[in-house]
Amino acid sequence: MTDIQQVHVRVIGGPTTLIEYGGLRLLTDPTFDAPGDYPLGPGLVVTKTAASPVGPADLGAVDAVLLSHDQHPDNLDTTGRALLDDVPLVLTTAGGARRLGGTARGLAPWENVDLARPGGGRVTVTATPARHGPEGCEPLTGEVVGFLLSAPDLPTVYVSGDNASLDVVRDIARRVGPVDTAVLFAGAARTPFFDGALVTLDGAGAAEAARILDARRVVPAHCDSWGHFTESRDDVVAAFTAAGIADRLQTA
Repeated sequence: MTDIQQVHVRVIGGPTTLIEYGGLRLLTDPTFDAPGDYPLGPGLVVTKTAASPVGPADLGAVDAVLLSHDQHPDNLDTTGRALLDDVPLVLTTAGGARRLGGTARGLAPWENVDLARPGGGRVTVTATPARHGPEGCEPLTGEVVGFLLSAPDLPTVYVSGDNASLDVVRDIARRVGPVDTAVLFAGAARTPFFDGALVTLDGAGAAEAARILDARRVVPAHCDSWGHFTESRDDVVAAFTAAGIADRLQTA
């Protein structure tokens, strides 16, 4: 069994997470703008409530960005878009790649790409499905993907992206089996759309996702710094504790 500590995962804030995997430095959904109100759609704003503890200049080199989607400012903001110009590869949805241009490459669910490792060998990044709200939400929320990282000598890492569907998680588990580390976007995000239904997992959903995936380690992200996140990291801890799997959590 591979050692999950071979993979370093640091949650920076909101959905932004730095994953060091096989000598590569991979950044999810870059968001670094200042606190304030940001437009989400006509007449609707979302509010960032806390500053990022670091800026892009503090990160060092980034080999690739794993961007679940580009449509919403809590997943890709102005500063994050500027950072993409300096990154050799951005993996995202097909529509996102068309909108972003530059080094962006679109992946459909279950499509993959191999990345060369600095010391030789390759890391495979596979796009996984995600649904950003209740069934039928796509015309409003648009395309979203997650990601699976794998290599012959490394533990697997699943990054959920903004997914609210446990059925999607079940599909992923059926296809790829247990995962070693799951970076789950939680926070119980809600908007006025869909009568306030969840558009990301809540704590209980994250705990169930961890059980479905049989994840050895779970890193909760996307549960701070935005006003429409209705649960905090403490709520995730409480849900995992209630489920009897708090020992799987990495919260620091």
